[in-house]
Amino acid sequence: MNPGPATLQTMLTITPELRAKIVAHARADHPDEACGVIAGPAGSDSPQRFIPMLNAQRSPTFYEFDSTEQFRVWREMDDLDEEPVVIYHSHTATEAYPSRTDISYANEPDAHYVVISTRDPDQVEFRSFRIVDGVVTEEEVRIAAGAPSPAGPAPE
Repeated sequence: MNPGPATLQTMLTITPELRAKIVAHARADHPDEACGVIAGPAGSDSPQRFIPMLNAQRSPTFYEFDSTEQFRVWREMDDLDEEPVVIYHSHTATEAYPSRTDISYANEPDAHYVVISTRDPDQVEFRSFRIVDGVVTEEEVRIAAGAPSPAGPAPE
């Protein structure tokens, strides 16, 4: 069962490996904004499958999923009974907080919206938000060990 917006949990629990992949993608695409999704089983609120995506705008101040890629990724999630648990992107020169444009494009009320700031190369700003009907609520980010990824267990 998928919780409605009124019953959403206000904490993102993510593995250190997935957090590191998001940060690495954001740093690799800098000075442009990076973007992507972490899919998980529908209704689970459990981010598991990292899906870096192309910023079709190739811009340091704006991101937009490539429409063809987004269609393919969302169809693949549907086929695998998954949903976008985390939708992430980076800000290259500002704090890790959703912009007015980010808020206007937020159309997955059950998703955690993660924003990473790459403005300081020596510091990681990694924050998560719920965005429902234009209302932004920051949530706690809990880094916790999780189940092995679908690609198999992590090397020891």
